[in-house]
Amino acid sequence: MAKVLCLGGAGRICRESALDLVQYSDFARITIGDTDERAGQEVVQWLNDLRVDFRKVDVKDRAAAVATMRDYDIVMDGTTITLNGLSTACIAEAGCHGINLNGFGEEYPFDALFKAHGRTHVPGFGMTPGTTDMMARYAIDRLDTIDTVRISHGAFRPIAFSASIVETTSYEYDPKLPSRVVYENGQFIQVPPFARPLDVALPEPYGTHPEYIIPHSETMTVAAYLEAQGKTARLIEVRGTWPPKNMQLVRALYDWGILRNDPIRIAGVQIGIMDAVSAYLMQYPVGRETELYGYALHIDVTGTKDGKALRYLLTHTHPASDGSVAGWEKLRAYTRCVGIPMGIATALIAQGRVKRTGVVMPEFAFDPEEIFRELEKRQITIHIQVTEI
Repeated sequence: MAKVLCLGGAGRICRESALDLVQYSDFARITIGDTDERAGQEVVQWLNDLRVDFRKVDVKDRAAAVATMRDYDIVMDGTTITLNGLSTACIAEAGCHGINLNGFGEEYPFDALFKAHGRTHVPGFGMTPGTTDMMARYAIDRLDTIDTVRISHGAFRPIAFSASIVETTSYEYDPKLPSRVVYENGQFIQVPPFARPLDVALPEPYGTHPEYIIPHSETMTVAAYLEAQGKTARLIEVRGTWPPKNMQLVRALYDWGILRNDPIRIAGVQIGIMDAVSAYLMQYPVGRETELYGYALHIDVTGTKDGKALRYLLTHTHPASDGSVAGWEKLRAYTRCVGIPMGIATALIAQGRVKRTGVVMPEFAFDPEEIFRELEKRQITIHIQVTEI
């Protein structure tokens, strides 16, 4: 029976992935691996399963982390974006399968090492990237030609409920970020923050919001999948939004140059201005609460089938965050949406369902319909609408 190390398992999202493994998988051992032993032990108690234990793991101590990982078949990596290069290096050296939430590109240099070990690593498999890749592939597979692929999401969560979420916010709107691109007419084009606004009608209760280009991996992975299928697209765009107040704040931080995190001095101490803002948001309710919680996906693919112009619109829904469904209250409506897909994918890799080795993009790793069926078991439903255009 396989064993899994849940790296960063004390985090709000990865613990939901671990819970999914407890509830649905047949892993013989499910270890919460984290630098925070107190929080990790709390998660062990919360999961309340004899297969679950804790090990202290710090990927910055590479030798010790690799030695620990060698006891496991797969590492489910819930660490932050800035740690993914270190964590993937450890997973590859240890000879484990791997998967993470972010998929921002730090994983691909380790492709040869994963292949040498006959192992698979899937970068970026949560809600977005991950479930979005499956939804886009579902439509692409059913069309002869592709014109546009527009992937959009709304992540309705507090701006600073954890350090990793604060980091994600700052990262995605970094004015200098080279990976904020669109694919247009055969080439990747870099765009600035808040580029190409588009009003996107998300499923209720989230409503219509202006969304902007974000630096998510789907732009590159969808393009790669299309090429492998002998297809191309005129346009691939990935957009996202957070609650309106969050977006209002991030826009102000961008306009005023605060996102650059320039150093300032306060009472003789030097600190980055964005670091100061982040600390404030993490310490006060204004940054740790929001009015509406959850996740909303909107995948819009146009093309032709048998000469007929079609539009595939895929969305997803989940239980309300109002407390009417146990386990989905408030923030958990968001964290479960992100964490559950990684748990599902982790189990499928461990079962040998992914036949490729190396660093494998989500579109090449999984069957979308199998992912959709597994999500449905967890009360996450994918809705598919096909119309002539």
